[in-house]
Amino acid sequence: MNDDELRARIHDALTRRLGAGLAGAPIAAAPRPAPIGSFRDHPSHATYVTVVNGGDACVIEPGVACDHCGYCKSHGH
Repeated sequence: MNDDELRARIHDALTRRLGAGLAGAPIAAAPRPAPIGSFRDHPSHATYVTVVNGGDACVIEPGVACDHCGYCKSHGH
């Protein structure tokens, strides 16, 4: 069964259930989601520019040396 056959069956079932009000109504295709740009456009990829590591220790785990992974600036995203 393809999409058109499925839409027709659903339309027929709704017409039987709701009455003849839908009998001549066209079957609309499902809306498609808006395309998203780059993953970098998502807010979860924003970084805090005010977080500055002034030493050699990690901001998140001070007992560990900082390896400049950026986790402290981006919540790990």
